[in-house]
Amino acid sequence: MARLTMREAISQALWEEMERDPDVFILGEEVGVWGGTYAVTKGFYDHFGAERVRDTPISEAAIVGAAIGAALTGLRPVAELMTINFAFVAMDHIVNEAAKLHYMFGGQMVLPLVIRTTSGGGRQLAATHSQTPDAIFAHFPGLKVVAPGTPADAKGLLKASIRSNDPVLFIEHATLYQTRGEVPEGDYIVPIGKSAIQRAGRDVTIITYSKMLEISMKAADQLAREGIETEIVDLRTLRPLDMEPVFDSIKKTNRAVIVEEGWKSYGVGAEVSARIYEQIFDYIDAPIRRVAQKEVPLPYNRTLEQMALPQVEDVIAAVKEVM
Repeated sequence: MARLTMREAISQALWEEMERDPDVFILGEEVGVWGGTYAVTKGFYDHFGAERVRDTPISEAAIVGAAIGAALTGLRPVAELMTINFAFVAMDHIVNEAAKLHYMFGGQMVLPLVIRTTSGGGRQLAATHSQTPDAIFAHFPGLKVVAPGTPADAKGLLKASIRSNDPVLFIEHATLYQTRGEVPEGDYIVPIGKSAIQRAGRDVTIITYSKMLEISMKAADQLAREGIETEIVDLRTLRPLDMEPVFDSIKKTNRAVIVEEGWKSYGVGAEVSARIYEQIFDYIDAPIRRVAQKEVPLPYNRTLEQMALPQVEDVIAAVKEVM
């Protein structure tokens, strides 16, 4: 397996799917000549041409609306939104059309649509460009929400998303593009809606996803030096949410810490902890602890921004508390 960055893995998945299926095309702001805001589609315009790599006006509503129309007529669009914060501009299209049309028309139409976007803080982009509102989109039935934390999962899940006949919001964390990892070559697929054990352990279960997988792994390394072995479950997909690996792990460790970058109130961690208490309450030996972003608009100042975001030390403290 090659060691690729997250950016390279995503680019590879897109390239392979466009070569495999002529109905797949890309649209978004600066995806063509410029090669994408994060250089994911660099070189695509020259290879695939302007018909399949389409630069759009600066209008997220137009991008998503056009992508929905293309999907309804048999194409497989991959729409790029520069940041998930701009998805709010296209909210009506995403949650009232893409997520509902298949159901509302009794299955007479499918929407093989992927919306790629970035989420999360840590790049000093200030309060309106650094949010992690993943849970908002996962709230709506009919929309799949995928958020990989490793390059291999990014490739496999993106290929699965492009081949899906359902609309998928594919969330990439803006600070993970340079993260490296082993990525299988060729037609590598990771099923949507399957959580995974990313680290085996016996003492505490950490449930996390996306950027917080990296933070949790670093915390686990430090905790291991103190004799505490944590098992890390990576959700990978927020809708549909696969809780079986979470339940199996907690039945072994009897303790849980949930780590997310979003705000704690009404978030992914709240949903996960509720399901744990509802379904396997008897296996919990200590109250579940949640690590999340401070409930403030994310500051621009780097020091304040890092204070607001979950850190390795926060995860370590939560694990020791449940121990």
